[in-house]
Amino acid sequence: MYLYKLSTTMSVRYFGWILLPFFLIMFNVGFVQLVGPQSAGSGLPELKTILRGVVLKEYLTFRVLVAKILGIACTIGSGMPLGKEGPLVHMSSIVTTLYGSLISKLRCFDIEETRKTEMLAAACAVGVATTFAAPIGGVLFSIEVTTAYFAVRNYFRGFFAAVCGAITYRLLSVWIDGLKTYTPVFKTNFLVDLPFDPQELIVFGLMGVVCGFGGALYCWCHRNYVLFTKRNKFIKWLNGFCRFIYPGFVVLAVSSITFPPGIGRYLAGHLPPKGHVDNLFANFTWMSGNLTRKQEIILDNWRTDRTGPYLHLLSFMGFMFLISIFASTMPVPNGTFIPTFRFGAAFGRIIGELMATWFPDGFFYGGRNVHALPGGYATVGAAAFTGAVTQTVSVAVIVFEMTGQICHAIPILIAVLISVGISTNLGPSCYNNVIIIKKLPYLPDLIPSVSNMYAICVEDFMVADIKYVHFEMTYFELETLLRENPKLKVFPIVANADNKILLGSIKRNELMSLLEEQTGRKKRLQYIFNRHFENESIKIENKKKVEEITNADNRLSTYDNPVLQHSESIPGIFEDHFALNDTTEEYSNQGETRPYGFIFRKIPRTNSTLKSLLGDSRKPFIVPSKGRTLRLHQPIRDMSRKERNKWEEEQKASLVDFTTSLIDPAPFQLVERTSLLKVHYLFSMMGLNLAYVTAIGKLVGVVSLKELREAIEDVNSGKLSHGPLAADNLYIGVKDSNFQVHV
Repeated sequence: MYLYKLSTTMSVRYFGWILLPFFLIMFNVGFVQLVGPQSAGSGLPELKTILRGVVLKEYLTFRVLVAKILGIACTIGSGMPLGKEGPLVHMSSIVTTLYGSLISKLRCFDIEETRKTEMLAAACAVGVATTFAAPIGGVLFSIEVTTAYFAVRNYFRGFFAAVCGAITYRLLSVWIDGLKTYTPVFKTNFLVDLPFDPQELIVFGLMGVVCGFGGALYCWCHRNYVLFTKRNKFIKWLNGFCRFIYPGFVVLAVSSITFPPGIGRYLAGHLPPKGHVDNLFANFTWMSGNLTRKQEIILDNWRTDRTGPYLHLLSFMGFMFLISIFASTMPVPNGTFIPTFRFGAAFGRIIGELMATWFPDGFFYGGRNVHALPGGYATVGAAAFTGAVTQTVSVAVIVFEMTGQICHAIPILIAVLISVGISTNLGPSCYNNVIIIKKLPYLPDLIPSVSNMYAICVEDFMVADIKYVHFEMTYFELETLLRENPKLKVFPIVANADNKILLGSIKRNELMSLLEEQTGRKKRLQYIFNRHFENESIKIENKKKVEEITNADNRLSTYDNPVLQHSESIPGIFEDHFALNDTTEEYSNQGETRPYGFIFRKIPRTNSTLKSLLGDSRKPFIVPSKGRTLRLHQPIRDMSRKERNKWEEEQKASLVDFTTSLIDPAPFQLVERTSLLKVHYLFSMMGLNLAYVTAIGKLVGVVSLKELREAIEDVNSGKLSHGPLAADNLYIGVKDSNFQVHV
């Protein structure tokens, strides 16, 4: 940047212009990939899924927080047409999660899942509030974007946290930037008495219509371009070969386009994002003849000797529309709010300048002429287009707080409501697009105009081929069930295979623990130990011998219970790291040999120790004990492979014992005739991931997020799916994987 300002040579200025963005983005890509790959992108779609009740691993960790902080700093410093609201929301959510974990450890209690969800919802409000200094709009935006149902009791907490965050953020800006006082982010000074004429409301409504279709087109282009980058073989090979090539190409292309002596002169490329918005919100007409020196400086950013403001504004709109989609696919932290906001402001400025040109005398109202304010049209356009892309009405409130004025409240609300309504009916929002592309388990909304939602019942899309466990199954059947269904995380429990009366549900890890307890190493070694000492007469004899030895010599190092009376009296002897001497013990100080003494001594678990205990070493294992030496000449040996297989078959033939397992006695149940609308309502409101379908207590089906999402998509598209679905790829839970799709 300094080379660009100081040098007069065009090549040196170009090199200086692209140098800083290139190195910032390259460092950003490498740091994010090394520290926290989950920090790439916005973070709002993943957070929306987490608040839905789905666990996404590694998305709310300290490593992701560090990568997000440095990453968004590099993204903003590079000057790429990307936003910051999504990363700030993600960062505030991570801080809240880490804070909750710290409090739980200090106070030694676990925070309830409901409280965690409420804390994350408040964190979303804080993230938006700190981005735009808009606490009220931040709370409303977090409700619209992240949650399907919001707890009223969390309103006060959300507003309190958002106000504290917004005030702290703006005060830090005052102290760091040297501002005189607290000011809005994009301060405007429109006329308050007569900011618009009622006749202009028609124009504002038409702007909402255009922004609605434009926002839907933006989301469609973004989704298809992201899918293209995922499916294109060359781009996939390029990312696999070196992940720095594609981001490097993007940053070089964007920097070259915005180079001020080149194409950038038609895009106001030398201005930062805040400078663009401040110019577009300026409270004067660019086309008027009598301008002040300050107004001339603003207008010079959007004109040249040969071109006027309209060409510059149209070029800026095309640049922001295409390049923001192009740049959002880089694996760096970024957002979409600010780029779409700038696009909408440019569109509104064009309409405002046209209105001021077509009606130079203004509109006659109440005995006064009300002139059109192009800056007011810019605020309406910015709010309408951003609302259409994000499909949130709360953008209107955010614009009120960002500009510090509410004089254009009615035009903004009218345009936003129209644009959001049109965009919602044409396709998903930019955040839902990422959820669809990443195949995250989030439920889409039902289209209100579709009447089939009342006719479709849960029996039409449930999975009828159910995988279950019952009290009459053997361990062998349990092992086969777990092996054949590796993706199932929860299994229903029924009384028996005949009546299928639902009694509860059990998690997969509990069943694996039962199988491990029955056929695992611990029980096998206990069986070997018991078989080795099944001669009761020898055990009683050795007990007497040990008592005599203990009374005669107090220097012998033993523990509280050194004598084994029965084989059942020492469960878990191998995992407690005890060594057993079952042959002879030689006392070095007395020189005599006593047969078959039972002496226990705690020893460290090492490979050599285990090999000696299990017979892998033919040399005697020596354990020193306060001047005495214990020798194990015949160590206990493990089973051979053939013996082990036979023993496991015998163990698996017995019935499964569920008495020690954690069983959910009341899983959520639905009846067969529950409508799709009710199922959607219950899953959304209660955060369900799974529900069992019963008929008079009998288990007849199961519904997960996957089946419900497919049913909603079929209904919204006009496809009706009757009859139970197949059980292929029944998926309960979420796979955590890395994606190269980012918003």
